[in-house]
Amino acid sequence: MIQKDKWAWAWVPLLYFTQGLPYVLVVTVSVIMYKKLGVSNEDIGLYTSLLYLPWVLKPLWSPFVDLKSTKRNWFLAMQLLISVALLGVGLSLPTQMFFLTTLACFWMAAFASATNDIASDGYYMLGLTEKKQSFFVGIRSTFYRLAMVTGEGLIVIMAGFLEQKYGDNTKAWSMTMIATAFLMLALTLSNFFVTPKYESALTMAKDKPKGFLEVFSSFFNKPNIAIALTFILTYRLGESQLVKMVAPFLLDSTEKGGLGYTTEQLGTIFGTVGVIFLSLGGILGGILISRDGLKKWMLPMVLSLNVPNILYALLAFTKTTNMIAVTATVVFEKFGYGFGFAAFLMYLIYIAEGKSKTSHYAIATGFMALGMMLPGMISGYIQQWLGYGGFFIWVVIASLPALFLLKFITYPADFGKKTKNTDA
Repeated sequence: MIQKDKWAWAWVPLLYFTQGLPYVLVVTVSVIMYKKLGVSNEDIGLYTSLLYLPWVLKPLWSPFVDLKSTKRNWFLAMQLLISVALLGVGLSLPTQMFFLTTLACFWMAAFASATNDIASDGYYMLGLTEKKQSFFVGIRSTFYRLAMVTGEGLIVIMAGFLEQKYGDNTKAWSMTMIATAFLMLALTLSNFFVTPKYESALTMAKDKPKGFLEVFSSFFNKPNIAIALTFILTYRLGESQLVKMVAPFLLDSTEKGGLGYTTEQLGTIFGTVGVIFLSLGGILGGILISRDGLKKWMLPMVLSLNVPNILYALLAFTKTTNMIAVTATVVFEKFGYGFGFAAFLMYLIYIAEGKSKTSHYAIATGFMALGMMLPGMISGYIQQWLGYGGFFIWVVIASLPALFLLKFITYPADFGKKTKNTDA
């Protein structure tokens, strides 16, 4: 077996860039694409939120990644499948049934991406010593964020440029998604060459899970688990709806209550300052929890996640299209999200503490994804009912359940102190 930590500077950044790119394409870029192709907000909110389902359900098939073949084989196969799925999106966009066929391709990409996450994270823990796992956690997070910049920024800007060049949104997005498929293929080939074959028959046998049902029963028998899961499901109740309607709000014409921004403008704002401040918020949140513990910062971080959302309501009611005002709103919202999400991640880690930590963390993140999927599914209908202004006010009100539950959840006051944070 190859020694641990070998070539880590080569494969860790590449592997986690490849992990982040399909996620942002499925969850975020699909929303922008469908909006530009004339799909209604109701359908965008419902169907793109359903694309979260593979991340909700991934704990159910995660043991198979351990039981069958190697994690390296798994993530290479899944990355290749993602490439094929994205190519399918690009090729089917010019057809009359583009919405149904592209959704099917995004579903394929979503299941492959969720499975790729399982295999990549398992490979990371297997291929690095504990010391190096802590050292490289910041590196993997950085390159995951760079994938978001590429997806929300460069790829969207490319689509916007092609829209302007050809005057045909369908052709522009078809060419963009085909190019993205080839980018994903290039990343897959690169991972094939730079990732060492760490796994042997001995390590595979050692790492195979035992007592599949016991893993789930021990998780649901944790003390106060019902309150904990309710808190996890409601922590991002507002944000899960906001994230689906921000792009439609910025792209819709002023006659429809939107701000009338172009695709290029949206990509520039989201993919540059948006991701930068999201990352800065997450880094600062991790530093403060590491210094003071989770208890001191839980309330401020829950508030930081939700209070900035009222700025979108101000934009909607005042109908301002000023670039500085819009960019500042995105900056505050993204920074607040990154800052507030740090507390959420530490709480998930606390819930997973004890035996079967890895499996329990997968279950907890499954509930986290469920908390994003269900509210997002109805976000378009709520927006159409209330209008953009009323919708953003509702998003702020939706933060109240999590604030109420804060006094009922339990965790050590100093949990997370002097520990390494993980990426989102």
